[in-house]
Amino acid sequence: MENRKPIVGISCGDLNGIGLEVVIKTFQESMMLDFCTPVLFASSKVTSYHRKAIGVQDFSFNIINDLNEVNQKRANLFNLWNDSIPISLGNPSEETGKRALESIDAACDALLSGKIDLLVTAPINKNTIKIENGHFSGHTDYLAEKLGGSPLMILYAEDLRVALVTGHIPIKEVASALNQETILNKLKILNKSLLQDFGIRKPRIAVLGLNPHAGDDGLLGDEEKTIITPAIEEATKQNIMAYGPYAADGFFGSNQHKKFDAILAMYHDQGLTPFKALTFENGVNYTAGLNFIRTSPDHGTGYAIAGKNEASPNSFRNAVFEALELFKNRKENIKLAKGALKPQPMEKQKMGKVR
Repeated sequence: MENRKPIVGISCGDLNGIGLEVVIKTFQESMMLDFCTPVLFASSKVTSYHRKAIGVQDFSFNIINDLNEVNQKRANLFNLWNDSIPISLGNPSEETGKRALESIDAACDALLSGKIDLLVTAPINKNTIKIENGHFSGHTDYLAEKLGGSPLMILYAEDLRVALVTGHIPIKEVASALNQETILNKLKILNKSLLQDFGIRKPRIAVLGLNPHAGDDGLLGDEEKTIITPAIEEATKQNIMAYGPYAADGFFGSNQHKKFDAILAMYHDQGLTPFKALTFENGVNYTAGLNFIRTSPDHGTGYAIAGKNEASPNSFRNAVFEALELFKNRKENIKLAKGALKPQPMEKQKMGKVR
């Protein structure tokens, strides 16, 4: 059915954190069902536990065991497990890490089979998740393996969008991880996402330097001269409106970020520290470059307040709304790109006889 509401898959996140609390609070608001049909991948037992912990009595999920049974008028819960799971709110455990990964995998399978349309992930603790033959570095890289594409982390709220060249790596490894090809590739993904997913016709991208004062003309490091500037110049040749590199310390404080559609930061804290300072509790994490739309709230598991009914659902609610907007934009822009929405040809004018 082409006109049905989008089906939003939701992974449960860390069961000992605030993930299920913000999910419940979000869909406790009945108006959310006017925009989408949610499907949470978890179990009825753990959601009942969390509802009782935060004193929610006027809300329940529609429990299903088959994704063909989704109720368009309810918040649905795909029952992944029937066994009892030990819950210890506020405490990390390998058992809840295992369940968090199972929820992500089930949601990815549903995406790939077309049973859901997009994905919103609740917060996880990376240290509790174990995968075969490797290290779990977070949602971004794992989802790229499962869903395909070249991932780029974008944090955004309203008109502020901050993307990262490097993600969850130690600060001592950042400089060695940067090269012209990597930065250019991230600029390409960011530019495409701004066009296709955000619907910005002529996106302007600011690129931050790596070193203090953007290297101070080589005095404080030469990465700006040897790596970042050449990447910007090459991007410009490829019709990407990229500018910089800008000194990161004064960029946000001087409101320069308001002149651009997105900012590309070199490493995690360089971009996320100012972003979270400016957008507390309202930011959304978007994984651009994937074959499917995936968002998440910009906060973590919130162990310190888990089960205390203190977690704000604002960021998670925003993640749902933004995922829906991104899904709509991408769908429409892909159709346009394929020429599906071609302008109607003008009728041939009848020519009179020349006298």
